[in-house]
Amino acid sequence: MITILNEGMKECHCGSLHRPITIEGIAVEHGALSKISTFIHAKSYRKISIVCDQNTLKAAGETVITGLNGANLHPALCVVKENELGDVIADETSLIQTFLEIPMDTEVVLAVGAGTIHDIARFICFHKKIPFISVPTAASVDGFTSAGAPIIHRRFKQTVQTVAPIALFADLDILMKAPKELTAAGFGDILGKFTSLTDWKVSHWLANEPYCPAAAELTKTSLKTCISNINEIAADSSKGIKILIESLIESGLIMTALNHSRPASGAEHHLSHYWEMNFLQTERAQLLHGAKVGVATTIIAHLYKQISTLSLTDLNMKGKNKEMVLQYWKEIKEIYRDLPDQNLLRTWLGKVGGAATPEELGISKELIEKALDNAHLLRDRYTGLKLYNEQQLKLKNESFLSTRRPNEVK
Repeated sequence: MITILNEGMKECHCGSLHRPITIEGIAVEHGALSKISTFIHAKSYRKISIVCDQNTLKAAGETVITGLNGANLHPALCVVKENELGDVIADETSLIQTFLEIPMDTEVVLAVGAGTIHDIARFICFHKKIPFISVPTAASVDGFTSAGAPIIHRRFKQTVQTVAPIALFADLDILMKAPKELTAAGFGDILGKFTSLTDWKVSHWLANEPYCPAAAELTKTSLKTCISNINEIAADSSKGIKILIESLIESGLIMTALNHSRPASGAEHHLSHYWEMNFLQTERAQLLHGAKVGVATTIIAHLYKQISTLSLTDLNMKGKNKEMVLQYWKEIKEIYRDLPDQNLLRTWLGKVGGAATPEELGISKELIEKALDNAHLLRDRYTGLKLYNEQQLKLKNESFLSTRRPNEVK
């Protein structure tokens, strides 16, 4: 996988700077945890720390500890505590706890868990200037192999570039046993590529952002592979989980090579982040990242398809991009029309056992409207959501605001 990505990026002539992927090894197989001690011995690490939470300690952490102890490697352990709502989040409290509990002489950290544990570990390792190893416990996010760490600071979410892991060990025996909602969240994160790739292309046209066709095509191929194998993913089969986790891993590698998240994160992620911060500020228990992204994708895709029905006379021609909007309006409408139907997206989410509508996540119509009006302000990144607000578009059909699942969607 790494070789294919490096070769693909090397042959790309888009003009963007592509960094070589330097992750030394990726094991995606049954029994992958048994290979960790061999890798650590080969690297001559002796001072090892494990970062996990109570759930991931039981899921894989204890097995990893037993294996390391048996190899005469005795790791220190940091179990990140839940907050008062029962959530483990990458905020100041968790970061400080982890920073204090990892021994000063630690040479390498094992992040044993899902997305949040990895965000905490990579942030700490970046500032301690030590490497970390990824040990996913669920196929739940695409950030395992990326360098971006979404951190909560004063209840505001911001993504900072830190470090990617030096190796990853994804044990299919562990991933297949993960709670259904975590696998569904991973599929939701993959589904978000429909709108993130669209946003990336439109931002290239309207905001002159660098666009890498090779990276876009690789991401699109992973997305199509997951859709083609949705029945296997829904069944939690070895084949399905392997396809899903490899697609998530590849997405993270592409982000690492580009040093940004453009192919994997667009307006659907901005909606998700807006909802997350609202939940933090109103002291509500958090939702899985991929679950929010999946549902947000259904809203953004439908919004964009509604925009594709407009003509130039429907635009207010505001903003600094108005000339580019005029030039590329035909292409924008075409790329928006090609997005999957909202009902189909919801059908796919429901099929893998995930939430398909805002209502199922406890997200109100009012919160959706606020997010559509404000989420584009979270990052200085051009998206169709920014176009929607910049042009002050008035849509006749606002069915994308619906929080309920259509009757025909099972």
